[in-house]
Formats: sequence, structure tokens, C-alpha cells
Amino acid sequence: MTELPSITLLQPPRIHFGAGCAVAAVTGLVRAGHRRIFLITSPAVRSHAETLAAALRAGWAAVEIVTGVPPEPTAACCEQLRDQARGFAPDLVLAVGGGSVLDVAKLVAALHDRPEPVATFYGLNLLAGRRTALACVPTTAGTGSEVSPNALLFDEAAVTKKAVISPALVPDDAIVDPQLMLSLPPALTATTGIDALTHCLEAYANRAAHPAVDLHALEGVRLIGTHLARAVADGSDLAARSAVALGSLYGGLCLGPVNTAGVHALAYPLGGEFHLAHGLSIALLLPHVVRFNLPSLAGRHAVLAEALGAGSAAELPGQLERLIARCGVPMGLSAHGIPRDALPRMADAALLVTRLLKNNPREITRADAIRIYEAAF
Repeated sequence: MTELPSITLLQPPRIHFGAGCAVAAVTGLVRAGHRRIFLITSPAVRSHAETLAAALRAGWAAVEIVTGVPPEPTAACCEQLRDQARGFAPDLVLAVGGGSVLDVAKLVAALHDRPEPVATFYGLNLLAGRRTALACVPTTAGTGSEVSPNALLFDEAAVTKKAVISPALVPDDAIVDPQLMLSLPPALTATTGIDALTHCLEAYANRAAHPAVDLHALEGVRLIGTHLARAVADGSDLAARSAVALGSLYGGLCLGPVNTAGVHALAYPLGGEFHLAHGLSIALLLPHVVRFNLPSLAGRHAVLAEALGAGSAAELPGQLERLIARCGVPMGLSAHGIPRDALPRMADAALLVTRLLKNNPREITRADAIRIYEAAF
């Protein structure tokens, strides 16, 4: 083996995984001494949140449930929930929901007892420490936010997504219960699953790839590639849901030490300017960025192709297109209201995401980005 570069692996001290694990896991939070719990959720999964809140209250904890996180969370909504949390003075912030809910909850836990605006901490390792405990319960298999140091917000002033990345945002408890995902509609199952697949794929075909992360990345590709269409077709298929949830968890574990690359960088303007859901933005671009990247890291693309059931690296983009089609995602930027004259300014916006573009197997120029968007149009 050649000498390996150094790497820092970040993950929660406790990761609970398995169908039906959530109630027991949150009950353990009360046993650990938490008595004031600020629970952030969304209307779509309020019933799951209420079930978990009942378990917490049975242990004599005070629970305040709040909603109000949009599908693409903003700095303004984060600041509003920070103010609410400050008034409640929690000793634990609990997130129950999709990636947007989890991202905002992570920031609320870290910042509700601090004066600085959230924008102060956009960037890498600018946020030091967190005094309030944090637990995350994902109800989608997508972002992997429950185990990552990342939180993304839409910055209204800059009209783009901004990231806060810090070890302080890694939750104390990640509680992944596939039973909570059974009610997720097919379209969201598909796009969040494609996002999770892309986390794994981009972490594996990455300039910063590392054997310690490859294990999670490649197995995540296999799990999601094999089971996602099943989960979309039959949301009650608990085995398929569990496999996709595990793949999503593996993808989240890749985000801290390696992170994503060109697919995510080019997807951000779709969410920023046009407010497309993040998973949909990823699905629209994934095959096209992979096709562009094929000349670089050929061996790794070949391994990814094999993991997805394709015969060669050259077949990988087509295999991804077939999977996305089987999941029922309508392709084409034009089909989702993106005008052709927006492509150049989207390219300009994407090229600002240097923290991800530096990971891409192949350099993406402005002309390249425009060509990728044209191919996806």
C-alpha cells in the first residue's frame, strides 16, 4: 500500500439504526438527564414528532414542538427559530424531519445561546463549540445530515446557498429509524435517494478520496443502487427502505472527511435562484456531470459502474439515467421551468462553490459548466 494522506473522521458518539429504534433511543435522551427539549419538525411528519415527544414527556421532560422550516431553509427562518429556542432555553435540541429540518436544528443548537448572526459562521471551521446537546432523527433517506458536520442555508442577500461546516455541528445522537420513512411519498423517496447516492458516488470518485471513506461510499452506492427503485415503487417495503436509509447514513459519513464535488456545486444555483428541491436538482445533473468526469479517475468510475450493475465505466452515466427513470423523476432543466438564458449566470454561480469544485475529478471551467447545463437542459 502506498503512503496514505492524513484524514479526520467525524461522526456522532452514538448512532442508533434500525426499524423501530426511535422511541427507545429518544427515551434514552431523558435517562441521560435532558429535561428541556426543543423539538424542530415539519408539518408532514408532525405525527412522528408527537409520538417521540410523548415518549419524552413520559420521562418528565418539557418539550416544545416548533415547525416553520421551508424545503430550502433560509437564514431568516434559522434566526427566527434561534429566537424561539432562546426563549425556551433548551438543554437538548431534537430534530425530526428531512435534511432541511436537521440542518436548521443543528445551527439552532449551536447558536441559540450566542449573539452572532448565523452569517458570521458561513465557511469552514468558523464555529467553535456547542453547549446544547443535539439529536437528529431523519425521516428521509437523503442528506445524511444526521451524521455530518455540514449545515446549508439559502442566503437571501447573496441569492445562493451558504454552508456552515464545523465539528460542532456533528450531532451527539443520530437516530435512523426506517419505519419513520414508510410514509414518504414516491417522488420524495426518489429525489432524496438520488441525493444520498450522489453523496456516496462523489465521495468515491473524488480527488480527496481515501480508503477509510471508500468503504462507506462504495457500499452506499451498492445499497441505494440496488434498493431505491423498490422503495419508490412500494413505500411499505421495509427491507428496501432500510437499505436506502443505511446507504444514506454511509453517505453522510463521507461528507465530513471527503465531501462532494461537481454535481453538488452545479446543483446549488438550481435551488438558489429557482428554488428547486435539492434532491431534484441533484438528479437533473448527476448523469451529465458523471459523463463529463469519465476521462478522469477512470478506475474509480469503473468500480462505481460495477457497483451499479453496469459493464464498464462508459456505461455508468446511462445506468444512472436508467435508475433515475425507474424512480420516475422527470429529467430536463426545461421541464422544471429553467430558462435557457439562465445557464450562463448559473455557471457563474456554480463556479463560486470552490470548496466542492476542488474535489471534482476533472476541472470544470465556465464553458464546461455551460455545456453540462446545456446537456441537462
